[in-house]
Amino acid sequence: MSDDSFDLQAVYAAKTPEEARRLYADWASSYDDDFAAREDYRLHIETAQAFVQAGGQGPVLDVGAGTGLCGAVLADLGVGTIDAADISEEMLARAMRKDIYRDAIVTDLNTGVPVPDESYAGIVSSGMFTTGHVGPDVFDALLRIARPGAQFALSVNARHFEEAGFGSAFRALEKDRIRKLTLPKRQVYGPAASNEHKHDVALIALFEKA
Repeated sequence: MSDDSFDLQAVYAAKTPEEARRLYADWASSYDDDFAAREDYRLHIETAQAFVQAGGQGPVLDVGAGTGLCGAVLADLGVGTIDAADISEEMLARAMRKDIYRDAIVTDLNTGVPVPDESYAGIVSSGMFTTGHVGPDVFDALLRIARPGAQFALSVNARHFEEAGFGSAFRALEKDRIRKLTLPKRQVYGPAASNEHKHDVALIALFEKA
């Protein structure tokens, strides 16, 4: 994959953190224009708006921040302070150029997030919980760094919500670790999209840490 093209199927098919790092490194320079704008990608907008409408506020960690699309919407909606976390150093470098984040954290979420417990009043993730990416096993790491009462807005691709274990994970968390869970459905792309996933739907998991 060259710097001026993207292969959405390759990204969805990535099986290891190393594959994801390589693909996103190649994609970083053209992601905003070559993919997000051209394919009318709007999940970051839906996720940020849902977070704010649910009462979310900073400090926020934007998980799987990529080039900062969701963080930019959060900032436009008046949310601050915002930190970014992503597996791709190249993507985060692009995000930091937008001057919306306080800090950038390069991490594989499967190994945790290297920040102290209860650091954030909000956790947002747009586009990370999708085919070929991380699964619900990382929820423990996110809950650890969230304060009691912290607002979450996590988009999850509806295609694999149940088969990848997200549904059962949320049901278990509702017993004593999260509250006020709702799962509104939102379109991932707008009407101008032309890729084979153009009709994809995401569930935006909105909840608070108990």
